[in-house]
Amino acid sequence: MAEIISTENAPKAIGPYSQAVKAGNLLFVSGQLPIDPATGIIVGNSITLQTRQSLKNIQGILTAAGMDLCDVAKVNVFLADINDFAAMNEVYATFFTVSFPARAAVQVAHLPKDALVEIEVIAFKG
Repeated sequence: MAEIISTENAPKAIGPYSQAVKAGNLLFVSGQLPIDPATGIIVGNSITLQTRQSLKNIQGILTAAGMDLCDVAKVNVFLADINDFAAMNEVYATFFTVSFPARAAVQVAHLPKDALVEIEVIAFKG
């Protein structure tokens, strides 16, 4: 049976979905926008600030599920502008320092709330 994961340390879902779903040893974390969970507002207007907030939101959800960044197996990064890749990658590298998950990073036509980045992960706890 799947378990819904919800925490105040990440923004509430802005639609009919869960922050994350745990199915056995797998955790599927929904795409995290750079929203401050306390205010419900997008953080900053730079890719650096927004990447940091999206990853902090993911950390909050992982913690609520009894996991951490070392358990992340796959990351999908959605960028409003692929030219932001290098700056996003610099911030990303400060979060994933030991265990590097598989990753894809793509440019998309538009992100909700005009965000510059959205990040989703799949984690595994063996």
